[in-house]
Amino acid sequence: MHDPIPTTTLPDGRRVPVLGQGTWRMGDAPSRKNDEVKSLQLGLDLGMTLIDTAEMYGNGASERIVGEAVSGRRDEAFIVSKVLPSNASRTGTEAACERSLKHLGIDQIDLYLLHWRGGYPLAETVAAFEALKKAGKIGAWGVSNFDVDDMEELLAVPDGKNVAVNQVLYNLSRRGIEFDLLPWCQKRGIAIMAYSPLDEGRLLRHPDLIHIAKAHQATPSQIALAFLKTRPGVISIPKTGSADRARENRDAMDIHLTAEDLGDLDRAFPPPKRKRSLEMI
Repeated sequence: MHDPIPTTTLPDGRRVPVLGQGTWRMGDAPSRKNDEVKSLQLGLDLGMTLIDTAEMYGNGASERIVGEAVSGRRDEAFIVSKVLPSNASRTGTEAACERSLKHLGIDQIDLYLLHWRGGYPLAETVAAFEALKKAGKIGAWGVSNFDVDDMEELLAVPDGKNVAVNQVLYNLSRRGIEFDLLPWCQKRGIAIMAYSPLDEGRLLRHPDLIHIAKAHQATPSQIALAFLKTRPGVISIPKTGSADRARENRDAMDIHLTAEDLGDLDRAFPPPKRKRSLEMI
């Protein structure tokens, strides 16, 4: 029997699992489509109901795969998508959202993010998000790849305080946000969504992580995900197109790291002692 996947609460009161599913690069190879759809469906079965995608991923191909995966079971899924900064004008955001809804085959995106900062004023993008929310096209909105100064600027624009999530690069080997951005968001009840929580696989070869994993009869990826589970308000979105990896990710939520484990991880992956520029992939 699995432990239930812990949840975190968004500002609007909705609870989402702290382990979801990413889809970056899904849809890039048509030959993998069936496996990718099945992996997402298995993830839903296992309780990883948050699925993250974006209009940029495969120029809509990833969104179409998500749409196929949730067909007939839309109510089980919490779907996140993103608008490109080049489309983030008032009218451009609304048009991009309509395209994403069509790709996904749904009536509402649960959480809609600005993928990163671009040339359009934040106030214009936020106005579009609020209009989409009022129209029922999205449930909530957020941002991605925003550092503290970006977040402070965002909160200063009309309705900017309605931001629900900031999706950023965060994993054991990239802990810079722990110095300032993570506590800043935690204090304000803004969830952090950690993309590339396994550092695109690079973490899995780290000898100290391998050693800790063996002590738990687990895999390095499971320890990396279990570490993020210990951070309040953090949601991990590992991507996999494999059913076996989906099960492996889910099993990570059954691992409970001790204070000794966390100390070992701090020694192997030291937390930041000063401000670092926000990292991106």
